[in-house]
Amino acid sequence: MTHSGTDKPDSTDPSAAPASAELPESLSLPDSSPVYHGFVVVPETCTDGWCLGVITEYEDPDGVDSGDAFVIAPDGSRAGLVWEVGIDPVTEILPPDGDRWGVYAVCFPHVVHNTEELTSAFKAILPSLKQIHARIQRHVANCIL
Repeated sequence: MTHSGTDKPDSTDPSAAPASAELPESLSLPDSSPVYHGFVVVPETCTDGWCLGVITEYEDPDGVDSGDAFVIAPDGSRAGLVWEVGIDPVTEILPPDGDRWGVYAVCFPHVVHNTEELTSAFKAILPSLKQIHARIQRHVANCIL
């Protein structure tokens, strides 16, 4: 399957059970499944309890310069990422909702060929993601009080 907007295939988790045998795992969420269920979490990226999951396949000998991914915070909450190679600051594409703490455009500092380079790119943007997550958590806490 190819993700819309790219010519790279989706990176789905074959062990993720769909709610419907007629739809792909990523489109058929079982009840209580987190957003981005069915896509691969790359364990090598896990840093301080933060992990990167990939939607678009990233391993390519020619390199990948853009794609879709998601981040999982230590509390289990998730946010979507639309990435490309560049130097622009993180920008919000979609605000937080009931399923995730938003979707963000992020820039990786280099083209990605393999897991090692994906991990390096994730670590480069992680401080910004941590700040966004903390800001949203503070906002949510203030709204509850």
